Amino acid sequence: MPKALITGITGQDGSYLAELLLDKGYEVVGMVRRTSTINFHRLAHIQDKIITVPGDLLDQVSLIHLLEEHRPDEVYNLAAQSFVQTSWSQPVFTGEVTALGVTRLLDAIRLVDPHIRFYQASSSEMFGKVVEVPQKESTPFYPRSPYGVAKVYGHWITINYRESYDLHATSGILFNHESPRRGIEFVTRKITYHVAKIKLGLADELRLGNLDARRDWGFAGDYVKAMWLMLQQDEPADYVIATGETHSVEDFLNEAFGYVDLDWHDYVAQDPRFMRPAEVDLLVGDPSKAGQELGWEPDVSFRQLVRMMVDADMALIKRGEMPM
Repeated sequence: MPKALITGITGQDGSYLAELLLDKGYEVVGMVRRTSTINFHRLAHIQDKIITVPGDLLDQVSLIHLLEEHRPDEVYNLAAQSFVQTSWSQPVFTGEVTALGVTRLLDAIRLVDPHIRFYQASSSEMFGKVVEVPQKESTPFYPRSPYGVAKVYGHWITINYRESYDLHATSGILFNHESPRRGIEFVTRKITYHVAKIKLGLADELRLGNLDARRDWGFAGDYVKAMWLMLQQDEPADYVIATGETHSVEDFLNEAFGYVDLDWHDYVAQDPRFMRPAEVDLLVGDPSKAGQELGWEPDVSFRQLVRMMVDADMALIKRGEMPM
């Protein structure tokens, strides 16, 4: 039975990846930080099938102990301070976790077992102020936030360890990927949750920032399949994972509100508080390398994704539950 360690297992991607690996017969170990409120709601349906262990990307000793005790075949590093807006108010913390945390984990792998296969969650935010459209693996980076800068560091340190220590270390440059398990602080989930509340008569306004920003949005459940495929390759490499389509925040509003027969213009107000100090205007990925080498392609369309999220939030509110 292969064994995988997932950092960030309590997040959106971690929960979908854990499901996928369990279905493939893996023993799944999830690293969680010791905090006052550890939230396992995304894992509730599989919590009895996985092993959760304490560890922290800020503490290399804990990472070494974890690897020595559990001896995983694969490590998926999904843990990060992953919210762009927060990275502006907590830039140093974001760098410690999202950038240097990758180094600590890679170095722990080097010391404990360099045969471990390693996946690093890179991000389309590394492209930032894009220099070409669409963005592919060779596109130069121009990050526009502390989060994007930290992700560039994590990406390049992964390449450096791969080339310097002959590690099977791979980065997936994932473009925006959403789901009903997305955190409420992200704009897509903020929209679908408020659409549900407005439709059910529990709210009458949604305040957002830039409506013109364009993103390449896919389904998280599709994207974790690409993570697994990367670590099954004979040779490590880096891959852009995207749909190849771009949509604006306004497009997302049209689809979400239109799905429940509402006009978003009647409910949405722009708020300067939600504007980024430096905006990323256009992200759209070229996933052709992943298609050719991994045989990967997305299954869920933009429309299906938006409607899936609206339906899930309608059901959530009707059950009287709080959002993730």
